[in-house]
Amino acid sequence: MQRNVQIIFNLSEIGAGTRGASLGPQALAVAARKKESTFFGEHRISVLPIISQTLDRPTPYPFAKRIDGMLEVYQAVEEEVSNSLISGKFPFIVAGDHCSAGGSIAGIKKAFPDKRLGVLWVDAHADLHTPYTTPSGNMHGMPLATALGLDNKECQRNEVDENTVKMWNHLKSGAIQAEDLVFVAVRDTEEEEDALISRHYIRNYKVDEVRELGVVGLVDKLRNHFANCDMLYISFDVDSMDPELTSHGTGTPVPHGLSPEEAKELLNACIQFPNTIAFEVVEVNPCLDEKQNKMAEVTFDIIEELVATIEKI
Repeated sequence: MQRNVQIIFNLSEIGAGTRGASLGPQALAVAARKKESTFFGEHRISVLPIISQTLDRPTPYPFAKRIDGMLEVYQAVEEEVSNSLISGKFPFIVAGDHCSAGGSIAGIKKAFPDKRLGVLWVDAHADLHTPYTTPSGNMHGMPLATALGLDNKECQRNEVDENTVKMWNHLKSGAIQAEDLVFVAVRDTEEEEDALISRHYIRNYKVDEVRELGVVGLVDKLRNHFANCDMLYISFDVDSMDPELTSHGTGTPVPHGLSPEEAKELLNACIQFPNTIAFEVVEVNPCLDEKQNKMAEVTFDIIEELVATIEKI
């Protein structure tokens, strides 16, 4: 039976340290039109409320910048993803910055609170910081900490004010367990994140290991790892790919990433796992693209194939 894909545009970029990720979904639409694809005309698109007003004033929360607005973003994403799943759809989220993935994960758990959720995180970064450990205060480095319900006070470097703590505790869902999280291509972390990865035995398949195993070999390992999970959510940050092979059209590009072909093959295989119920792609930033929207074009090529695969299952 074909799956009914619901594409969700989340235009938030308030978790990022640079501007322009909110234009990522539109840049993908431009890439589709350049390719003369009618993809975005053929699929239902839900556009979440645009919450950007906190960017127009100073933030009083230096260790969780714009966390007041992020509460609204999380709530909107959580509700939309949950409603999509409950109505039998496959939510395919196209977002600006990566922070709101914490809301996506919370939404899946809200829809199916008694089911075990796995997360495949394909990214250059671990996104495991908290207000207590962040070096920048940018919240797109924190979504997995909210999903795991962690503070990491063992590595605390910041004295966090009471209001930030209250809002942070509200964002934490604890929707997943560390054993049900797997990284692919993570290669730019801070020591506080490394401590969490080590403490919780979180598996990271680095780029060299991906190539040693081959994508087929990696997919076999991922299938086995997530076999005990009732549900799987895949989160794909485009900075997992090598900027020399794509472009620097993303907020925090990191050298030595996956090739677009590797990313497409990996994601296309994993989206066919029978327990995969949601997918998210994030961090396309056309304002930073030195190759005239190349990142969006590469990413749209991946998206188009993934959605076609989902609809055939």
